[in-house]
Amino acid sequence: MQPTVTVDLGERSYPIYIGRDLLPRAGELAAACGLSGRCLLVTDSNVDAMYGEPCAASFESANTASIRAVLPAGETSKSMEQLGALYDRALEGGLDRTSFVAALGGGVVGDLAGYGAATYLRGLPYVQLPTTIVAMVDSAVGGKTGINLPQGKNLVGSFWQPAAVIADLNTLASLPGREYRSGLAEVVKYGLIWDAEFFALLETQAEALKQRDPGILNTIVTHSCRIKAEVVRRDEREGGLRAILNFGHTVGHAIEKVTGYRAFLHGEAISAGMVYAAHLSYAEGSLTAAAVERITDLLRELELPVAAPDCEWPALRSAISVDKKSVAARPRFVLADEIGEVRFGCEADEATLEEVWHGLGE
Repeated sequence: MQPTVTVDLGERSYPIYIGRDLLPRAGELAAACGLSGRCLLVTDSNVDAMYGEPCAASFESANTASIRAVLPAGETSKSMEQLGALYDRALEGGLDRTSFVAALGGGVVGDLAGYGAATYLRGLPYVQLPTTIVAMVDSAVGGKTGINLPQGKNLVGSFWQPAAVIADLNTLASLPGREYRSGLAEVVKYGLIWDAEFFALLETQAEALKQRDPGILNTIVTHSCRIKAEVVRRDEREGGLRAILNFGHTVGHAIEKVTGYRAFLHGEAISAGMVYAAHLSYAEGSLTAAAVERITDLLRELELPVAAPDCEWPALRSAISVDKKSVAARPRFVLADEIGEVRFGCEADEATLEEVWHGLGE
């Protein structure tokens, strides 16, 4: 099977397979990418109930013995405690340097399993098997792995590129509606930061997106992965351009932290964060009011939050200070000049930051 998209990183290049009925072929596709030996199959309690056995059977059919590690579902599993449990399971399963890791699930599973792979025995190869929109278009692609600390999100991690990404679109049918819609925020982000025509397509196809139309799903996942692959090709380790992928994430991560990772799903928090970033762009004179309205309207149409009124600014500002993109506790934002064109590394004065936040609640 030919890859749908290739992430071109020289000797670290890898394929992204996007299609239907791919999980039953996961073992075959992993073997085609040179992965063999014993496999640690990492998943969570929700995904395991649906796809754990078929995925394990796929690896077995490719003569790969798999050992399962099942995490509690949810963001709180991106922790030192669960990382330690993953190492324990790898030891129990007899993983050695001929082994590999497979991450079956959403962004939490992919981030944790990827970091475990990056650090166990000083680095094992791994394959991403994303089962959510946000994982397919964002977290499974690009090699960012990591865990959270109590002080903030993704503060410990590494760049460790997968050997392959295998995105079976059939898994999206089993997502709860709220989780499915949450993932669409990251899709909207690609239009905002890179491709105005793609953003316009999302505006015209919002209803089809909400209905999980197979054709539009294939289009948005494939196009989002192509954009992500191009950004990563140009800036693998976030020395510059790759920072644009953080549009909306500075405040979005703070919303997640302040609300204890319970009130908002990741994409919901990012949606509110993107609306904040759009309004901040307008306040800084770089984005028109009409563009802010288009951004807000599309997110509303996709039934995503455009504000987080229960979050108090002092708590949010404190959380922003420990964001990994901040310098000397001063936040750096990605701001938009227009839909499809953004700048990174931007600062704003404290009064403006607070004023824009309070303005969202009006």
